[in-house]
Amino acid sequence: MAEILLFHHGHGLTPGVEAFAEHLAESGHTVHVPDLFDGQVFVDLVDGLDYAERVGFGAIAERGRLAAEGLPADVVYLGFSLGVLPAQLLAQTKPGAAGALLVSACVPVTEFGGAWPATVPVQVHGMASDELFVNDGDLDAARDLVAGAADGELFLYPGDRHLFADRSLSSYDEVAAVLLMERVLAFLN
Repeated sequence: MAEILLFHHGHGLTPGVEAFAEHLAESGHTVHVPDLFDGQVFVDLVDGLDYAERVGFGAIAERGRLAAEGLPADVVYLGFSLGVLPAQLLAQTKPGAAGALLVSACVPVTEFGGAWPATVPVQVHGMASDELFVNDGDLDAARDLVAGAADGELFLYPGDRHLFADRSLSSYDEVAAVLLMERVLAFLN
């Protein structure tokens, strides 16, 4: 079974993120879910992203890096949207990473180094018509990452919702979320 470090999105550590982590744990995996927002949860995503901007996106990524200290090297890093920053940073730069699961976001590989590590399998998941994922360059970054990865997959789901896997948000899409979980569990096993 895998050891997973899961990073929440810009709403904060919501009940939906916790439920996703619990499902992984119930499937036999060890899951760590650090709170990058110091207990703050935002109803409006814009408010959460404003908070992250005030704290600094670099500081958010650093909080994620610190959360990985003391964990074994062979961790799978999973991030939702904003949480992709620390997940991708760690998967690309921490020796021994076992994999990366990037949901609703992807950063250009050049942000954290030259190329995607050959030994790190990666999946990127997003909705095909999600304006944030498509128009902000994440989809292009995901295509580039997967094209350069030895073991990479990009999954596009029908729809336009950004945080489709968090059942505590109005953007939840049950069909896509169930398929995402199936693919995540297959990746982990």
